[in-house]
Amino acid sequence: MTNMQSWDAGDLARRLAENAEAVCRHYLSAGRRHGNYWLVGDVHNTPGRSLYVRLHGGPDGRGRAGKWTDGATGQHGDLLDIIRESLGLLDFRDVADEARRFLCLPQSGPRLAPDRRDIAPLSSGTADAARRLWAMSRPIAGTLAETWLRHRDLTRLTSLSSLRFHPDCYYRADADSPTETWPALIAAVTDLNGTLTGVHRTWLARDGKGKAPIVMPRRAMGDLLGNAVRFGPVSDVLAAGEGIETVLSLHEVMPDLPLAACLSSAHLAAMVFPPALRRLYVLRDDDPAGDHAVMTLQDRTQEAGIECLALSPRLADFNDDLRYLGRGAMRAILHPQLAPQDVARFLHPVTH
Repeated sequence: MTNMQSWDAGDLARRLAENAEAVCRHYLSAGRRHGNYWLVGDVHNTPGRSLYVRLHGGPDGRGRAGKWTDGATGQHGDLLDIIRESLGLLDFRDVADEARRFLCLPQSGPRLAPDRRDIAPLSSGTADAARRLWAMSRPIAGTLAETWLRHRDLTRLTSLSSLRFHPDCYYRADADSPTETWPALIAAVTDLNGTLTGVHRTWLARDGKGKAPIVMPRRAMGDLLGNAVRFGPVSDVLAAGEGIETVLSLHEVMPDLPLAACLSSAHLAAMVFPPALRRLYVLRDDDPAGDHAVMTLQDRTQEAGIECLALSPRLADFNDDLRYLGRGAMRAILHPQLAPQDVARFLHPVTH
């Protein structure tokens, strides 16, 4: 291993250890948490209890988070080893790239040429670059971002301070592709304290009525794990889902319900719970990844003493329900799935 690889491995292992439980839930999904340990059969995600991963370090500095031992074989290592063995990877670069993908860090390889407007050199994909892009964006009122959201039948837009618009946002498909600029919806990713840790970009067509005709019209940057795009102040009740438009579809009929868009099923499953949370609604996307996120959150909320209820759309997702079935149907779909006290508290009659 080169010196660069050694430094990179140590840094990645530390970052993974800071999110040890999320790593275990993703790569060792056949296991279960027991106290301060994640128990599973082996590094290949076999059901069982012989391998144990420490989730948090001890107050005396002993027992580092992310360290694991297989009592049956004597194997031991860190979370990079878990990623390597569970996925059958051989080359360190592949292991590191997978770890960066999970942590939403920039991938290895040549750096992308920075956009003159929104990303400074040597900062691509970092929280600092995300903050600069956010600062250079503007409110969505009267922009193509508003056109895009209304095209998705999302109309309650006046209080969405976590969304902005950039008229000429940098895009590059890969290191060998030319730089392009497209208008973009910019969403703020924040932690529970409201600190901006990243942004999510949706590049838009020139008329705002669709996504830009590019390979990957949606990308996030910055520190995403455990964080989310948030709508409404944190309270004892929260609804969380993957996509921004899906989550905002509930805002059309439940405008007072706090919402969080976690941007992927893996990040939804690893979301951090607000301290005051007592009931979590999980917006289930109709796919296997969405089902896995719901099951993971049901396990985690049970451990935390939080009630967890899944909200299921009639079509593929709640934005499809809103667009093709309408607000009245959305209200009827949600009504029986909500806790009775939340019907009166959050489910507003349809007025338009």
